[in-house]
Amino acid sequence: MRDLLAILHLPYTAWHLSYVAIGSGLAPEIEWAHLAGTLAAFFLGLGVAAHALDEWNGRPLGTQLPAPVLIALAVAGFGGALLVAGLGALVISGWVLAWAVVGVALAAAYTIGWPQLLHTDLGFAVAWGAFPVLVGFWSQTESVDGVAVLAATGAVSLSLAQRKLSTPARFVRRAAPSANVEFGGDQHWGRERLLSTWEVPLLLLTGTSVLFAASLLLRHV
Repeated sequence: MRDLLAILHLPYTAWHLSYVAIGSGLAPEIEWAHLAGTLAAFFLGLGVAAHALDEWNGRPLGTQLPAPVLIALAVAGFGGALLVAGLGALVISGWVLAWAVVGVALAAAYTIGWPQLLHTDLGFAVAWGAFPVLVGFWSQTESVDGVAVLAATGAVSLSLAQRKLSTPARFVRRAAPSANVEFGGDQHWGRERLLSTWEVPLLLLTGTSVLFAASLLLRHV
């Protein structure tokens, strides 16, 4: 159970789901069923499938889940997301399926590192930041306007900040089971202190994004 919860990577999943909520919250009116469906699709495709593929492709979380289980989670997650999208196509528009196919392609391609152009900081920021905002807004309005593009650009900026913090933290977690940094004098940082310089800001940014999303949604209640 602990490994399954680790796969969900709940802080990062909440962060990226908040982008969906931010996009939806910017719409003049909210269809709550549309929001629920969009959140469910992103949770399955990003929170479950993409993280399972990421773990299969390098074990960054260090779980003991067998490779076939991780592949099964990825297939189930992407399949579930497409199923939700199919239902959305019946309720909203057939274009929902187009968004869903692009989303699955972006998540899968980024996670397995192909093409190389997508597997960059900017590729991550567009796929995991801008895209959820645009989909969230479109699911409410069936359009994309300048406000949505501006918010998506902000999500790109936040996602780039996330990468600048998470990349060194991930390296230390994977490559340095022990670490000791000396700054001179009596200043010594161990591995946990070093990790906290990146991980604490990441948690704060996660909370910030979720709170912004919640504030936008509460305006519609």
